[in-house]
Amino acid sequence: MSDIVRKATRDGYGAALVELGREHEDIVVLDADLAASTKTGMFKKAFPERHFDCGIAEANMVGVAAGMAAMGLVPFASSFAMFAVGRAYEQIRNSVGYPRLNVKIGASHGGISVGEDGASHQCCEDFALMRSIPGMVVLNPADEVEARKATKAAYAYKGPVYLRFGRLAVPVIHSEDYDFAIGRGEQLTEGSDVAIIATGLMVNEALMAEERLRAEGIHARVINICTIKPLDEEIVLRAARECGKIITCEEHSIVGGLGEAVCSLLAEKCPTPVKRIGVNDVFGYSGPAWDLLKAFGLSAEHIVEVAKSF
Repeated sequence: MSDIVRKATRDGYGAALVELGREHEDIVVLDADLAASTKTGMFKKAFPERHFDCGIAEANMVGVAAGMAAMGLVPFASSFAMFAVGRAYEQIRNSVGYPRLNVKIGASHGGISVGEDGASHQCCEDFALMRSIPGMVVLNPADEVEARKATKAAYAYKGPVYLRFGRLAVPVIHSEDYDFAIGRGEQLTEGSDVAIIATGLMVNEALMAEERLRAEGIHARVINICTIKPLDEEIVLRAARECGKIITCEEHSIVGGLGEAVCSLLAEKCPTPVKRIGVNDVFGYSGPAWDLLKAFGLSAEHIVEVAKSF
């Protein structure tokens, strides 16, 4: 286990911005006084003339980003998920989504794993809010490699993109030759007894659960979904038909997130029993991140329990 590399997905975001900055002069980065935490400080150090600290004024930051996009630049507007989405939703909807401007929202510190910062900072509603905006792409990478590739794919995509990154260092499960594409899911293990469809840091928990289930003779198919919207319908439907049971796993409310997206698809095209693992319509609270994840059932142990009872 000592050779496992752990990095936060927000680190991949910062590194990708620097790489993009070297290749493209039209990229600009905005932050709301959190450059050290969102890792956009890496871009600021490399390209200070293209980094703009908008202060603790997220709604204004999104408006500035919209104006820059209208001028032909490609802005990445960054803050904590709670503030980037919660505080600036109306600006994202009306100033970015409605005119379909080429703005990227880079939101770090999503989910319960913000830890000691508590409920006021633990954004578990961002997928639901961003999925509801017409034309908005929603990405939630599983590790640092996928975070870098998703950020670069967001730059190449013409239109609004929401990217969610985490605070915690999590195992890097992808190699550098991983071929990422917006809208495409990824099957990580073989199995036909149950399919575990996971996103973000829950992908690693699903992989650990799969090992334990396999040891007990239960063969689970683990699927990584980075693109919450548009959902890879083909990989979900294939899993439903070949496995017959689906478990969804997300560090987000079960209301409006990956689980609902999967259930909506299956209800219309392939009715299948589904168990949703996520935050069960409650607020979080302060505590050590990994302890909170276990307390809210966002752990490999809980996935195993659900799979076995299923």
